[in-house]
Parts: sequence; C-alpha cells; structure tokens
Amino acid sequence: MMLASLTLGAAGGVFLAFGPPGLMAKTESPEFCASCHVMESQYEAWFHTGAHRSIKCVDCHLPHQNKIKYYTWKGIDGMKDVYVFNAGKVPEFIEISDHGKEFVQDNCIRCHEGRVEMIDQERPCWECHRMLQHKRAGARETF
Repeated sequence: MMLASLTLGAAGGVFLAFGPPGLMAKTESPEFCASCHVMESQYEAWFHTGAHRSIKCVDCHLPHQNKIKYYTWKGIDGMKDVYVFNAGKVPEFIEISDHGKEFVQDNCIRCHEGRVEMIDQERPCWECHRMLQHKRAGARETF
C-alpha cells in the first residue's frame, strides 16, 4: 500500500512538473507567449516582419546552457507572467529584467558566435542593433 502511494505520488509529481504531453511545446510557441503577454504589437512586428521571424521567444529569452537552468527559469518567468497578467498588474511598457538581459545577450552570442568573436563584447548587442528590440522590430539597421 505504501509503495503504491509513493509510486502514484511520484507519477503525479512528474506529470505536474512536466505537464500533459504537448503542453511544454505549446508554451514555447510565440503564439502562446503573445496570447497573454499583452505583447500583440511586439509579436506582430517580430514574427511577421522581423529579421529573426523564424525563431521562438524562448530562443532569446531563456538560458540555453543546460536543461535544468532552462526549465527553472521557464517556470519562474512563466509563473511571474501568469501572476502579473491575472492580477491586472501588466505595466504599459514591459521592461526586460536584469537576468533577462543576460539571457538575451548570451543568446545573441550563442547564435551569432562566428561574427561576435571579432567585436568588442563589453556592450550589449542591442546598443548597436537598436532596431532589433521588440518595439522597433522589422527594420534592419545598425548604428
């Protein structure tokens, strides 16, 4: 009886941790992010006209060093977003967090590694590539 309870509890925990089949993939889609993120204009600019329209939000906004860090931050940021949205506390202008800036910078370098090894990496990518920020997505201009 005790073993059956532990097994059932463990199976339930794994199910809750990883969700029903397909749920994790659904929550990684840009359409899912845009559905409750109050970021429709950013979504439209990024995924319909932007230079990076073939990538997903999580490709830039989550760490990719290892799966533990990826899923930990996916859970933290996801729960924060759910709370902020449902509590009606979404700010008019959504500002990226400090840890989010680190993730985005690391992911720019991860995808563009061959190009960035030639430049000064003391500045974040978006200081020169201003038009690649969500609010300005679509233009291919550097400064």
